[in-house]
Amino acid sequence: MTPLERALHDRIRAEGPITVEAYMEACNGYYYATRDPLGAAGDFTTAPEISQMFGELVGAALADCWRRARSPDAIYAELGPGRGTLAADALRAVRASGFGGGVHFVETSPALRAAQAQLLPDAAWHETIAGLPARPALVVANEFLDALPVRQHVAGIERRVTIAGGLAFDRDGEVVETSPARERAVAAIARHLAAHGGAALIIDYGHERASAGETLQAVRGHRYASVLENPGEQDLTAHVDFEAVARSARDAGARVTRVARQREWLAALGLDARAEALSRANPARADDIRVAAHRLTSPEEMGELFKVIAIHSTKWPAPAGFA
Repeated sequence: MTPLERALHDRIRAEGPITVEAYMEACNGYYYATRDPLGAAGDFTTAPEISQMFGELVGAALADCWRRARSPDAIYAELGPGRGTLAADALRAVRASGFGGGVHFVETSPALRAAQAQLLPDAAWHETIAGLPARPALVVANEFLDALPVRQHVAGIERRVTIAGGLAFDRDGEVVETSPARERAVAAIARHLAAHGGAALIIDYGHERASAGETLQAVRGHRYASVLENPGEQDLTAHVDFEAVARSARDAGARVTRVARQREWLAALGLDARAEALSRANPARADDIRVAAHRLTSPEEMGELFKVIAIHSTKWPAPAGFA
């Protein structure tokens, strides 16, 4: 029994069954606070860890948007920035355009803050989105929303986690998932952009339209696992409802683009040309670069499941790649 599982058993005995939302929040809070989960030695690998091309194209899109907005006092802000890999790659492109703004991370994990500080020691860290400076912002949230807790309902009744020997769900059937935590996070991003200017790129796996069905999953050691096993020792995520993301952003006063599949968005930004240039400059790595591009764009890998949407101030242009 994991330390968190013992704590959850004690909580359920004292308070009664807890909601799936509370379970996911407790598990991911413990999980991210106690480890670096990324890479071959961790539990999963994100797009920035696959190839520098991903972060460079994110940076190119933000740099282009910043130039067109003519907003010299903007900052770079990333939500859940992992090891800082995406930020380091994106900032090379953004800095090359003349951008001189500060770097701000919304990160609560001590382990990941330490990793981020090794790459970007001049960054400033914040506990919440509301803590960002009151400045125009170039915001990135890559695989951030999927880890925020979801609620599950079965036949209109909220699903809970109880004890039946081990941890177990209290009801089964067709599941409907919602995520007030995601909607609050998106609204906070949109309010910041509406008030101060800027644009945000939201990149995650999920669906374009709201639909019923359970998507909560656990990953440990790069393999799927049971959601209720080893709580706090595996990553829990759920598909992002991009229709709800767009609605939350609009309701908070920002504009949104259409939802693009990751493969088409990266293609529009010039992934093929960037891969070719990297291969010419590093012929010994040409095969690795080809494999990385395939992982980012193939329908069987990340190309279809992962989506991209941009949120932006009414006074800023939309980032490139969504036409």
